[in-house]
Amino acid sequence: MAANIQDVIMLVGDSLTGRGWERGGFAQLLAERYIRKLDVINRGLGGYQTDWAIPVCEQIFAKQHEQHYAPKIKLLTIWYGANDAGPAPNTRYVPRDRYKANLSHLIQMVKSPTSAYYSPETRIILITPPPVNTKQWSKPESPRVFETTRSYAAAVKEVGEQENVPVADIWTQMFDGAGRREEGCEIYLTDGLHLNSDGYNIVFKAIIDIVERVYPEMDTAKMQDVFIPWDQVDLQNPRASLVKRKVHL
Repeated sequence: MAANIQDVIMLVGDSLTGRGWERGGFAQLLAERYIRKLDVINRGLGGYQTDWAIPVCEQIFAKQHEQHYAPKIKLLTIWYGANDAGPAPNTRYVPRDRYKANLSHLIQMVKSPTSAYYSPETRIILITPPPVNTKQWSKPESPRVFETTRSYAAAVKEVGEQENVPVADIWTQMFDGAGRREEGCEIYLTDGLHLNSDGYNIVFKAIIDIVERVYPEMDTAKMQDVFIPWDQVDLQNPRASLVKRKVHL
């Protein structure tokens, strides 16, 4: 018998994901949108990059023989690159080709039938790193380069095309919204790297746009609540009507 656990949206990434629980963050917005339907699990780890993401995901993704007893991941967002793109002396730097290979590895962990973590029910969305504003960034020990981050954002789109996975191209959306000026990106960033609520709103809307276009079964309008609305409870026999349901109609 399967565990009586609610299905989930899982967010994996670095601090941009981890801070998604902040006020106006994309994790908070997703949790509000999917309330009573799916839980949101945030596995954003500040400072992490894709080399480290692989052993982490090997421990947080359920293996096939465990999936019967674990929450089913219905939607998975993969959002790395802000640290991978940091040049030396940033010790977290990951070369672009290896970054692409790592993203493909994470995707295939879930998509490949030969993977121990194969999960055909999981829908995946890649997210590009946002543009950086080096005029705002004040940590010389952890440098950022505008054009390098642009290149890593392009790499995410290359991986998405190669793996047939949709990409939330927030780099382009934010750069366009900033008047295609690096300094203009300040309207979306708190410190030149991390997002404010306006930046996170772009991420949230990009995810929802992909859901509606590519994964319509994940559209909340086509999902039912796990538990019935209060006005449908059988007052004569409430326990019988208060039974967990599948969210997909």
